Amino acid sequence: MTAPVLSIKGLTKAYPGVVANADVSFDVMEGEVHALLGENGAGKSTLVKMIYGLVKPDHGSMTFQGKPYAPAEPRAARAAGVAMVFQHFSLFDALNVAENIALGMEHPPRLADLAGRIREVSETYGLPLDPFRTVGDLSAGERQRVEIIRCLLQDPRLLIMDEPTSVLTPQEVEILFQTLRKLTAEGVAILYISHKLEEIRTLCDTATILRLGKKVATCTPAETTARQLAEMMVGTVLHTPERGGRALGDVALELSGLSVRSPSAFGCSLKDISLAVRQGEVLGLGGVAGNGQDELLGALSGELRSSPDMVQMHGKAIGMLGPMERRRIGLLCAPEERLGHAAAPDMSLTENAMLTGSLREGLERRGFLDWGRAKGFAEAIIARFDVRTPGPGNAARSLSGGNLQKFVIGREVMQRPEVLVVNQPTWGVDAAAAAAIRQALLDLAAGGTAVVVISQDLDELMEIADRFGALNEGRLSRIRPTSELNIEEIGLMMGGAHDMEVAHV
Repeated sequence: MTAPVLSIKGLTKAYPGVVANADVSFDVMEGEVHALLGENGAGKSTLVKMIYGLVKPDHGSMTFQGKPYAPAEPRAARAAGVAMVFQHFSLFDALNVAENIALGMEHPPRLADLAGRIREVSETYGLPLDPFRTVGDLSAGERQRVEIIRCLLQDPRLLIMDEPTSVLTPQEVEILFQTLRKLTAEGVAILYISHKLEEIRTLCDTATILRLGKKVATCTPAETTARQLAEMMVGTVLHTPERGGRALGDVALELSGLSVRSPSAFGCSLKDISLAVRQGEVLGLGGVAGNGQDELLGALSGELRSSPDMVQMHGKAIGMLGPMERRRIGLLCAPEERLGHAAAPDMSLTENAMLTGSLREGLERRGFLDWGRAKGFAEAIIARFDVRTPGPGNAARSLSGGNLQKFVIGREVMQRPEVLVVNQPTWGVDAAAAAAIRQALLDLAAGGTAVVVISQDLDELMEIADRFGALNEGRLSRIRPTSELNIEEIGLMMGGAHDMEVAHV
């Protein structure tokens, strides 16, 4: 029998208007991969922040390796033996691997000595890294390695991982799982947060499930189906998206040899991309993060301009039109970065609804903004997409990531676009919300909208896309019907291993 590395007893944390965690108790055992599951707003983030010293609980207690544990800050948590790999990388592109890792250490050694340790630890755990490579030149999978190695150099006894596979190909996921199994064999405990339930079933020994801030179940994932896990999370029956039959219309959006230079020194320029999307079609575009997804969305939204004929909508050249002109004619986009790009953090949901909905929803009249109509539009989004918030007056940054994602996608869907381009539509969203967003995209397509879904979630693309193409180093593979592909083939396409000729369809 192994001993608990971390014991949580009755942790409670409340904020004005909401109880984030209510009397939560569970143990994470030595050598165990313990899943922490829950829908968006269930309290996972707050709980992890209390464990890592970012938030102080109102009530309850913790013990770590048998001793009272109440970290006042992350530095104290790290000193005790707790490390965390965050969902969002905290790396400086212009610095090399060793310099980035040194920045996260209290007392870093000489750079040459640190480089030796990085090589040693990375090779020991099957995550080889060159300590002198510039981070801006690394793939998303390699950046993930930097974050993990930074944690492993602390010799942790508890490793917290938040959505660690969201930027990885299936092949990279398997390498990560081998590393985690090696760590647990050495007695390290892992607290694992993910919305990918099949991964949970494959990797995790135990799962604690939160709902509305309370622990509602503990189970063994391998003995539980993904649907059962999802239904425990939401407390109701989960509805699977229904594709239905769709008749395809004329070409709505066409790219012809689209080439655009990335505005970022560490970005990925687009190289001779051609594709066509018909009315009623869902086109899925996959790829590991950093292979041109952001640049492609920018070129489609009008944030990045191209030669006029490179982007056409209903046969008309629109490559030089800006974002508002494209919205006016029905081309709407939802970017990946929800806080700061898709939504202004300190603006209310009503104000954020106004930002992109003013033209198509008639929220301005004769130069004056109609705030009453804007509030009504925001309330409609909140109701239809089950956005958990006290009301439309709340700031965007006050929402959990998943709830803000529902608001951002809902805002664009409800404007009835002729062409909708979404990047990572269900990123960080729970199973029920992801199903609702995917169904909304399928319903749009059924109504005649041409939908382009850029995503790193391969299951998502297989579920809703009619055709699939992979982005790799700014180039697009041949586009193929998803019915002809399996996950392994898609993973290889994403990695650029084969079949990366430029598409002309």
